[in-house]
Amino acid sequence: MEMTVNFGKKARVLALCGAALFATSANAQNVVITADKMVDVLTGKVVEFPAIFVGEDGRISSIADARTVRWGSDVKHINLSGKTLLPGLIDMHVHLDGPADIGGYRGLEFTDSFWGMTAVGNAHAMLKAGFTTVRNVGSGNRNDIGLKQAIENDYAIGPRIIPAGYALGATGGHCDSTFLPPSLEKAEKEEGIADSPDELRYQVRRQRKYGAEVIKVCATGGVFSRNTEPGQQQLTESELRVIADEAHQWGIRVAAHAHGGDGIKAAIKAGIDTIEHASLVDDEGIKLAAARVRPVWFSMDIYNTDYTQAEGAKNGVLEDNLRKDREVAQIQRDNFRKAHKAGVKMVFGSDAGVMPHGDIGKQFRVMVEYGMTPMEAIQAATRNGAQALGRDKDVGAIAVGRYADIIAVDGDPLTNVRELETVDAVVKSGKLIE
Repeated sequence: MEMTVNFGKKARVLALCGAALFATSANAQNVVITADKMVDVLTGKVVEFPAIFVGEDGRISSIADARTVRWGSDVKHINLSGKTLLPGLIDMHVHLDGPADIGGYRGLEFTDSFWGMTAVGNAHAMLKAGFTTVRNVGSGNRNDIGLKQAIENDYAIGPRIIPAGYALGATGGHCDSTFLPPSLEKAEKEEGIADSPDELRYQVRRQRKYGAEVIKVCATGGVFSRNTEPGQQQLTESELRVIADEAHQWGIRVAAHAHGGDGIKAAIKAGIDTIEHASLVDDEGIKLAAARVRPVWFSMDIYNTDYTQAEGAKNGVLEDNLRKDREVAQIQRDNFRKAHKAGVKMVFGSDAGVMPHGDIGKQFRVMVEYGMTPMEAIQAATRNGAQALGRDKDVGAIAVGRYADIIAVDGDPLTNVRELETVDAVVKSGKLIE
């Protein structure tokens, strides 16, 4: 049976005007999703009683008024009556193969393949939490690439994954293994570790060759590594520029782990696309980010310290790591407020793996506490994330042509953003996740 559409007067006018949001295709629609409200992150408005039609390709084919539209019995109806719909959320900084409750030297208790096994459950937890797209910024054994392939071929359930493979960094830096004595280290460098422009260029090409869709580089020291300090710059501006130029030549983007002010500024000047953490950014770095012609985005994980300070010692995290975590936590939150107020482009990044993957919705509350409106926080995790990924034709909004990645909550997230801590329904490519 073909779907029949009975547009009201307002919908007919919109259709005749060719409005993109309500563009209509009567063919090949096999799912319709209805609810009381829908948050349109592109306009910043709320749509009443949406009926979202999904084609066989899992993309949205049309959006109409559920009070006037009709469909045939061959169209599957996902009825989310009483709920508010939002686009599937995007987390730009996750580590799927990093269980949050295993820290420090406790990692040596487990065999190499253990970490890839844990990634399967972590990915499922993130999807159930409403995150239908995630960017995995560094993994061992290319676990993120393997998991992406497993999900796409229906061997596992999880979000869309933009994988990085191995992170790039300098010998002895945050992306290098600094927990073992020399006698237990490999004779050759760990994969991803490079100490010259040519080596860095090769590593970009190598990660892309084996499935990376984003390049992760460590520009500064880190909190949860050993023998590095967050403020230390570990790659020069010229080295970072080699990475950015090579990646951009291949059509992929670069994320720079950068806590320290000098490393942040070097990464911005070098053309890096997203700055991860940005904890110790100074006023000059904020101005550089706000003014750069090629957009640069800050991904600031401003919730997870609540978890690490409460649970880290029990999980085996070393006291030196917890010390660094305490020292940067409030500074990072204050700088989040300053950067947002200055107009720096912001995305949602949780550093899931440092904290439990299913709890990342708790960061929305902190983003609002430190200066964003609920709509801005939601846009950071939807529209902005899609733009920063270069995938705004696919994800990041409930709009015609994009994948039908949709979440539902009971209350009004624009009044109480904590609604996003417990998502009530998740749809990916038009299919309800059970």
